[in-house]
Amino acid sequence: MADTAPQNYSNHARFVPLFHFVTFGILVLNVLWAGYKLVRFFSFDAVMALLVAVALVLLFFFCRIFPLTAQDRVIRLEERLRLARLLPADQQARIEELRPRQLVALRFASDAELPGLVARVLAGELTDPKAIKQAIQNWRADHLRV
Repeated sequence: MADTAPQNYSNHARFVPLFHFVTFGILVLNVLWAGYKLVRFFSFDAVMALLVAVALVLLFFFCRIFPLTAQDRVIRLEERLRLARLLPADQQARIEELRPRQLVALRFASDAELPGLVARVLAGELTDPKAIKQAIQNWRADHLRV
């Protein structure tokens, strides 16, 4: 991936237009068309067409969710190892208190600011992944996101 712009909160999300917009749009049109045909010309074939159309939309979502879940598991492991290396002893004992979504959000923090952000998360000041990401000053890019 040839990303040249520095990554930050406003541009870190990954969108693949052909997948997120074109493919999803075609699948939604297919569901609508199958629904129209079912209402207009009720038959077993129309029921099956609608069921297949809905199954394709579900498949679309699962094709995105399954790899993201696997990737988040790897990120959680990487971040726990990183935290064990960078945090002071009192914070290391509390690594398990961090929720998975918080660990995933913290991966963008630079090594220098990570202990401070973890302290804020453990104190309850930052709980939402969005707030954690917005609090990061020195962004550590992740261009390999699924």
